Amino acid sequence: MNDSPLLVDTAPHAERLPLAGLLALACAGFITILTEAMPAGLLPQIGAGLGVSQALVGQLVTLYALGSLLAAIPLTLLTRGWRRRPLLLIAIGGFALVNSVTAFSSHYGLTLAARFFAGVFAGLLWALLAGYASRMVAPHLQGRAIAVAMLGAPLALSLGVPAGTLLGTLVGWRASFAIMTGLTLLLLIWARWQLPDFAGEPPSKRLGLRQVLALPGIRPVLWVTFTYVLAHNILYTYIAPLLVPAGIGREIDRVLLVFGLMALLSIWLVGIWIDRHLRLLTLISCAMFAVAALLLGLWFNCVVAIYVSVALWGLAFGGLPALLQTALAKSAGNSADAAQSMLVTVWNLGIAGGGLVGGLLLERWGVVAFPWAVLGLIVLALGAIRGKALPAR
Repeated sequence: MNDSPLLVDTAPHAERLPLAGLLALACAGFITILTEAMPAGLLPQIGAGLGVSQALVGQLVTLYALGSLLAAIPLTLLTRGWRRRPLLLIAIGGFALVNSVTAFSSHYGLTLAARFFAGVFAGLLWALLAGYASRMVAPHLQGRAIAVAMLGAPLALSLGVPAGTLLGTLVGWRASFAIMTGLTLLLLIWARWQLPDFAGEPPSKRLGLRQVLALPGIRPVLWVTFTYVLAHNILYTYIAPLLVPAGIGREIDRVLLVFGLMALLSIWLVGIWIDRHLRLLTLISCAMFAVAALLLGLWFNCVVAIYVSVALWGLAFGGLPALLQTALAKSAGNSADAAQSMLVTVWNLGIAGGGLVGGLLLERWGVVAFPWAVLGLIVLALGAIRGKALPAR
């Protein structure tokens, strides 16, 4: 109804965070990451269920990433004039549909198609989240609101993926995806109830893609995103062989738990200071990652050095998505969703590039090359955060 208190066209200038709505956005992010990564922990079970090899099951993750990569920018531009809440509900509801298909499909090709469209819905959803969160609060709370809305991703990576793998082992992979569908339907009800609605971008204010890219601050943020995420995924994708020289190859779960817990601490700390020290926090994040890489490079066969490095790495990375998306939202203004779609695309390029570059480094020089490649990439990221290239707050 048009007189609903949640139907608004301008951002409410609330002096407190609307946590119920922001946590609904965080849960949407949680479901997208869990949907993306869950097949990686259930390769044998899914392969047996579909009658294909584990290598082919791995392509379920690839097709998801490809869907996000191809769809984020064009789909966001196509829907710029749509009201925001219905569009967000479509993106969330899409996960209920594709996870249902995944749960009941007995054909590998159909499952691949479902995973591709899961990536499409994810690309749209991630392009919407930061702009949606920032419009729900007053300007001086936008960074903190985005930090809360981004909480779902590290939670899914550190806690959700292991839990999803355990659930798949206990009840079967099909039941796991069916449960995901049920959770998504509950989220739809919650989001419809708690999230305000916003108007789409009026035609008179829509900038072309090149115009958005030319806005001050956009290109530096995208460059930092690409170099940082590329560096992160070189380590994250090949964390297992990285631990072997120190003799802790079987401790990967413990190492990733340290990473995840420090990432959560990072999100909390960034949430406190993001609206006052945006550029400084981004510099600190890059500097800590550089120190972590240097420690790994100098003492890659030392157990203590690895755990300290992983802790610093998690502390550096956890709040980074909120920092970058806040910087992009502030730089883009009314074109925030279009700019965020670029970030989604660049982020996925960084993920894909991390797997490719890391694989080449591993075959040519071994894991000893990883820290130095990461250090070089972070130096390139630091070069973009000079002067006023990023908003200070």
